Amino acid sequence: MIQLSEITLRHGPEALLEQASATVFPGHKVGLIGANGSGKTSLFRLLLGEMSLDAGNLNLPADWRLAHMAQEIDDLERPAIDFVIDGDQALRQAERAVGQAEAAADGHAIAEAHTRLADAGGYDARARAGALLNGLGFAADAHQRPVAAFSGGWRIRLSLARALMAPSDLLLLDEPTNHLDMETVVWLEDWLKRYPGTLLLISHDRDFLDQVVDSVLHIEQRQLRAYSGGYSNFERQRAERLAGQQAAWEKQQREIAHIQRFVDRFRAKASKARAAQSRLKTLERMEQLAPAHADSPFDFAFPEPPRASNPLLHLAQVALGYGDHRVLDGVSLSLAPGDRIGLLGLNGAGKSTLVRALAGELAPLTGTLTASARLQVGYFAQHQLEQLDAEASPLTHLARLAPDRPEQGLRDFLGGFDFRGDMATAAVQRFSGGEKARLVLAMLVWQAPNLLLLDEPSNHLDLEMRHALTVALQGFEGAVVTVSHDRHLLASTVDTYWLVDAGRVRRFDGDLDDYRRWLRSRSDGAAPAPTPERPTANSAQPVLSAAEWRTRSKPLRNRIERLVRAIDAGTSALAEVERRLADPALYAADSQDELERLLEQQQRLSKEQSALEADWLSTEAELEALQAAQASGSRS
Repeated sequence: MIQLSEITLRHGPEALLEQASATVFPGHKVGLIGANGSGKTSLFRLLLGEMSLDAGNLNLPADWRLAHMAQEIDDLERPAIDFVIDGDQALRQAERAVGQAEAAADGHAIAEAHTRLADAGGYDARARAGALLNGLGFAADAHQRPVAAFSGGWRIRLSLARALMAPSDLLLLDEPTNHLDMETVVWLEDWLKRYPGTLLLISHDRDFLDQVVDSVLHIEQRQLRAYSGGYSNFERQRAERLAGQQAAWEKQQREIAHIQRFVDRFRAKASKARAAQSRLKTLERMEQLAPAHADSPFDFAFPEPPRASNPLLHLAQVALGYGDHRVLDGVSLSLAPGDRIGLLGLNGAGKSTLVRALAGELAPLTGTLTASARLQVGYFAQHQLEQLDAEASPLTHLARLAPDRPEQGLRDFLGGFDFRGDMATAAVQRFSGGEKARLVLAMLVWQAPNLLLLDEPSNHLDLEMRHALTVALQGFEGAVVTVSHDRHLLASTVDTYWLVDAGRVRRFDGDLDDYRRWLRSRSDGAAPAPTPERPTANSAQPVLSAAEWRTRSKPLRNRIERLVRAIDAGTSALAEVERRLADPALYAADSQDELERLLEQQQRLSKEQSALEADWLSTEAELEALQAAQASGSRS
């Protein structure tokens, strides 16, 4: 096992960890989380022997084999598949021993060397390396290309493949999902679940952590605190620990209000019970977990977007591509104010190409793209991070957008993105990727768009900033189109999915679990699962007479009335429980039993409310379908 006993670890004069202790047991999969700069990567460097302790003891089994993702790659001329196999040093040593024995024509040494090579898995090494490259998205014809031929994001994948290739007892992975698309993240999850050794994982992807790890180690206030379960369990356990803080409760209420606005707006449509139920589950989750983010440095919201005509954008038989190469063809779609779209599709299918066209950065090869006269686009893409003025500060960037606004107002706004004090006036060239991404998002929020186009907005963002962005998007009243491998952000902020596949764009009638199954059906070689389209307004519908409408709608209307009364009563009961939980006196030591009872009651009432609201939305959808059929009958 790994034992950290009363350790102090410094980076320069500042202590990252101070008298911190933790134990990691063999075979456990542990998520290491904490704010940027809290010491996560430094702890990895300590385990790798690249840093020394300032105090305390580290016990790491001497015979453990360690593997990790290298952040820099030197062997640029090496073919990709050979670079990956190089990760298995024992295998390479066995290959050299075979070469030396054969050069010496020593029959006994040749036999021993080949036995050693077989034990190292040398005879199927290329097949195993090829499978890793395939899983990480490399086409078969790219395996022999030199490392130098790949861009930075693909080199990170090569480094990950090399780490997975190495036989190890301890695997250290630092942000392995950065630069991965969703299907590759799903593949990596499955691989890590089968990994038999001990895993330490730094990640800002909460769904990835939930899928892979069985415990969480949180760096907080220079200490290491262990939590059982995945990231969601960590949030619940930490929330309980922080629930007694009045400030946490007040911030929780503000975040609940953000989500409630989203639910209320969606509820008015009542056209897709599954999506509505997902949002209601989000509300339940936020009600329980908000205190876990009470100390978040981020606090911002999108302003009300300017009104625009419907549709915001309309594409008619559009072809998109570059030069003579067509990426998408026959794209016909419309975006209305308030639409919330998540784009799904394999890497390279054309998601970013579609977003660039919607942003006006890529003109159609053929077809027409028509925009509303009052369209205001807020576009976030990774290349925009590099287009920031390296010499300018966050305050200067914002002042260029609003030269007539007072400086204090700009500083207050930037503070919501954690650009405070000297940070607001520091040159961007000193910023990390996450800090640059926050600045681009801050500038985007400031401009009050009515259409948000987000292409992997959560790359480089830590968990707290991802949480703040999710809450802000839930309260945004404009239209959103999002490309992201962060499944939690997608599931919490979009209503509808479009699938970009085989050069086409079509509606995907399902959720992310359905999409995961669709991905697996493709990787297994099976025919892709069908994704039936939701009927449009022109689809044939059964026609109801007025008498049939009254007969069939009455029990539904009665049920809706009963459910509304039950929901109102439950809302009042839940509000009373939460009012009592807000009383600071409840968190005294002698009130522990009452606190536990109220927390249990809050959880039970929240679940009951979720079930009632899901039932109400489902019944409303049935009534809506009957109304459409009756209206069709009236017109005929």
